[in-house]
Parts: sequence; C-alpha cells; structure tokens
Amino acid sequence: MFSRLSRQIAVRMSTTAARAQKLKGKVAIVTASTEGIGFAIARRLGEDGAKVVVSSRKQKNVDKAVDVLKKENLDVCGIVCHVGKKDDRSKLIQKTIDEYGGIDILVSNAAANPTMGPLINCSEDAWDKLFDTNVKATFMLCKEIVPHIEKRGGGSIVIVSSIAGYVSSDAIPAYAVTKTALLGLVKGLVGSLAPKNIRVNGIAPGLIDTKFSAALTGNPDMLKMALPAIPLHRPGIPVECSGIVSFLSSEDASYITGENIVISGGMPSRL
Repeated sequence: MFSRLSRQIAVRMSTTAARAQKLKGKVAIVTASTEGIGFAIARRLGEDGAKVVVSSRKQKNVDKAVDVLKKENLDVCGIVCHVGKKDDRSKLIQKTIDEYGGIDILVSNAAANPTMGPLINCSEDAWDKLFDTNVKATFMLCKEIVPHIEKRGGGSIVIVSSIAGYVSSDAIPAYAVTKTALLGLVKGLVGSLAPKNIRVNGIAPGLIDTKFSAALTGNPDMLKMALPAIPLHRPGIPVECSGIVSFLSSEDASYITGENIVISGGMPSRL
C-alpha cells in the first residue's frame, strides 16, 4: 500500500513541477545528489528551470544521475565531490562556473554517519568524521560559494538537517548532534549573508524512505513500531522534500531567511 501511495505522490508532484519555471535562468549546486533526497531536489530544481550541478563521491553514481536527468530534458552536469576535501569543493565550484557562468543556489545535502549506539560510546575518530563532514564541510562550502552568489546579486542557500536535530535518536545520537548544529548554522549565517542579499534556510526531514533509513522502512516490524509517532501514518518519500527546497530557492520566498522547515508528516519536532 505504501509503495502504491508513493508512486501516486511522485507522479502528481512531477506533473505539477513540469508546469513551473520559477527558477529559470538560475544555476544550482546540490551536493550528495545522485540518489535519495538530494537527487529528488536536483530533479525538482531542474524541472523548475534551474541549471543544476549534481555531485557525489563516486563517478559511476554521478554518471548515472546525470544520464537519467538529461533523458528528462533537464539542463544538468555532474562532478565527483567529497565535500570534506577542499580540493573537491574547489573543483565543484569551478566546474559550475565553467559550465554555467555563475552560482545562484546552493543546496548542502551531504552527510555521513559512521557510528550508531549510545552517544557516550562514540569514538573520537567517528566524532571527528561526523563534524568534519556534516558541519565543517557544510560551513566551508557556504563560505567558499557565497562570493560567487554575491556576484550574481544574491541568491539562496538551503542546508539539509534532520528532525533528529530537534528530537535526538537513540540509534544515531552523534549524527543527531551534528544535525542540531546545522539548525544553528542556518541561524548563525543570516546576519552575515542578509546584507549580501543571500537568504539561508534549512529543511529538517523526518522519516523519509531512502537508503539511509532502509533498516527501518524496509523492516515491517520496526516500521509498524515507528508509524504511531507520525500523524500521517507513513514515511515520506524523497520528492516530498524537493518542492519546499525549490520554493525556498525562488523569489516566492524572498522574505524568508533563517528558518528551518520540518518535513515530518506531523511528528513533534521543536526544541
């Protein structure tokens, strides 16, 4: 039943998106965008008229995503990028400039989760990797891209956090701490970026049916235990995260900055 509903939602949202061109002429970078939420966001931005640069750590995944999106007549290109590596971030930015002449939109979606279990058991190496990838790399990517967005007269940054940033998870509490930090990063960047006419917002997805959550969504018994906490009584699907990112990236959201928007099917989510 959930699979059938997911297909219906995806078809409906894709059909609606195909009629919109609110991002025409804009150039967007979406990190970790070859599958899951990132891919859905890249597709939607393209459907809404943006030229999109997709990226991930593996060339085969980049090639596959670009091929799929080009077959849908979207203006996309791709490059390998490990956001934790400065050289890779520089190449991502330069690729975008070379292909499309500028940058208007950044969607920072890349994240890592090398550890599970009680927070107090998290090793120093795992802690460092979590913060290097999820927090430091996100900040540095914003810092490095802001001058290019400023050259275009302004634009939008969207940072992908998680509902776990509001309500920690017993399974992945260290990851949740980094996602709380990203909620703060959105707030912290507003003062620096507003004078440059750059808006910065975040999204905090709840339980979304992706590879990351497959251990839960793919296990009927565990899913049955999780659903009572979700008023809509189902997981979300990646496309349900994409429309709000397109909105936040567009002039429709021209007076919205510093906000973190929860996409959780109604799960309680406030600090």
